[in-house]
Amino acid sequence: MALGEVEAVAKVGKGLFIGGKWVDAAGGKTFSVEDPSTRSPLCEVADATIEDAIAALDAAHGAFEAWAATPPRYRAEIIRRAYEIIMARSEELALIMTLEMGKPLAEARGEVAYAADFFRWFAEEAVRIDGRFYVAPDGNSRVLTMKQPVGVAYMITPWNFPLAMATRKMGPALAAGATVVLKPAEQTPLCSLALASILEEAGLPAGVVNIITTSDPAGVSEALMNDDRLRKVSFTGSTEVGKILAERAGRRLLRVSMELGGNAPFIVFDDADIDLAVGQAMIAKMRNMGEACTSANRFLVDSKIASEFSEKLADRMSHLNVGRGTEADTNVGPLIDQAAIDKVTSLVSDAVANGAAILTGGRANLDDGYFFEPTVIVGTSSNSSISKNEIFGPVASVVTFNDEAEAIDLANGTEYGLVAYVFTNNLSRGLRVIEALKTGMVGLNQGLVSNAAAPFGGVKDSGFGREGGFEGIEEYLDLKYVAINHRA
Repeated sequence: MALGEVEAVAKVGKGLFIGGKWVDAAGGKTFSVEDPSTRSPLCEVADATIEDAIAALDAAHGAFEAWAATPPRYRAEIIRRAYEIIMARSEELALIMTLEMGKPLAEARGEVAYAADFFRWFAEEAVRIDGRFYVAPDGNSRVLTMKQPVGVAYMITPWNFPLAMATRKMGPALAAGATVVLKPAEQTPLCSLALASILEEAGLPAGVVNIITTSDPAGVSEALMNDDRLRKVSFTGSTEVGKILAERAGRRLLRVSMELGGNAPFIVFDDADIDLAVGQAMIAKMRNMGEACTSANRFLVDSKIASEFSEKLADRMSHLNVGRGTEADTNVGPLIDQAAIDKVTSLVSDAVANGAAILTGGRANLDDGYFFEPTVIVGTSSNSSISKNEIFGPVASVVTFNDEAEAIDLANGTEYGLVAYVFTNNLSRGLRVIEALKTGMVGLNQGLVSNAAAPFGGVKDSGFGREGGFEGIEEYLDLKYVAINHRA
């Protein structure tokens, strides 16, 4: 690592953040954090045990009543201060992010701003938690509703957006008056640990947010979810793990939010602006090296324009520079680890074996880190593995269709339903297709849907619950109804 990189990593706390203090894991256990662009260790962080997880829950539970009772404006001002600190330290945070998960610095800066925006948005929402008062239909009583914080929330965040996924969950929880135990992904704990220091500096009371890093996520999660004091679980990650957590949460009827896998269709009709579609395809596909649940997974293109679209997309992809994210000319960083390389390689090989052709890319480059070439594949069967599975890599697979009905059938022909992208200059067609798509989100002539002010989430095997927007804070509030005998 260069000197500035060493200094950035050194500034981050490496222990567990519990009850407002940095502590070692029980027994002094640690695990290594790797730089995926070099496959070299960055540092060691505390490896929490079940005992440590329960200590974090103790702290969150102990802080809950006082935090829930604070004035909304007080909570809002702390969250707003955290937003301002994040923005002031954006370069430092972006560098930490690039080092631990690989994305180019330009993208990392974008994520820092996106992450901060959740704190800005929910600082504003903290003072807008409302209820209702109205006359019952029979006129004999009055109805009062109020919203109260859910309690202690356990948050499990993924490695691909290590700062934004933490603030997207934490912002509404803190605004609502809930307290938090956060477990970041083992691959990327540093952004969350840096966030702990920021919240402390912003004035957050001890115990309101607790952060535990661990190499035993299953054991820690089971222990926390079996504890009566936990009332909410929010998870972002794979559908496979999400189903296990949802089943476990069901045993205790915990409030649950699940933002799970995707298989996003990117539909291009023959009346679309092809250059616009290609430009937006680069955003929808290559954001975060394709390692995003919102990444365009299947390019469904009208057969009349498929060749032109594919060739233009391949040309754009072939000119991307692959390299370490800290290098100024890098457009595409490494994948997260060897397992990611193996998965993407297998999907591409299977597609080719089943008749697809590679227009550009198609190979892994492991001389330094976990790099895979930006790739475009055409002639892909809709029944191939690459069409059915989330790629999570820089590979665009093109499938053709002949009419609108077939496009919709192909788009909906998956168990996932997170996001879809539709490109057409026909407004009536656009509205028809949007209404027919079985997804929680749609980008119409736009390849980016993420927005702190909008509700993010999916349907079917892509999960349930929403993060961001006006709806996000409701995930951390319980509704209470009071029947009032006003004649007593």
